[in-house]
Amino acid sequence: METKTILLVEDDENDVFFMRRAIQKANVNLSMQVATDGQSAIDYLDGSGEYSDRTKYPLPQAVFLDLKLPYVHGFEVLAWIRQKPSLRKLPVMILTSSPEERDRQQAEKLGAQAYCVKPPTREMVLEVLAPLLVDLLAGPSSIR
Repeated sequence: METKTILLVEDDENDVFFMRRAIQKANVNLSMQVATDGQSAIDYLDGSGEYSDRTKYPLPQAVFLDLKLPYVHGFEVLAWIRQKPSLRKLPVMILTSSPEERDRQQAEKLGAQAYCVKPPTREMVLEVLAPLLVDLLAGPSSIR
């Protein structure tokens, strides 16, 4: 089975650690690339600059996107993704510390497939992310 790639857009190294751990614990065959700010995420997805080598930086099958990012906000990244014809159907899951209903509604309006408030414990990370990762491996049509 071919390794699938996800792009995690996250500026907090602790949250990156928890995501790596969740993937490891979920025992799924995923490669995770990390962009630490919104502009880097856009550059990665666009294949610009340092991300032009698609062997080293493959186009992901899904994006896990934080909202509160340096340089370009997560909603702006999501809107950019939805405006690009080649990325329009790319599954994007919001992973954020914001429990605000208005943020959830904005994410849905912009086409996010899921909205998850970051759990503070490893156990909660596994509980929340494992079903999303399993859905990802099943294919984009099964992501809810």
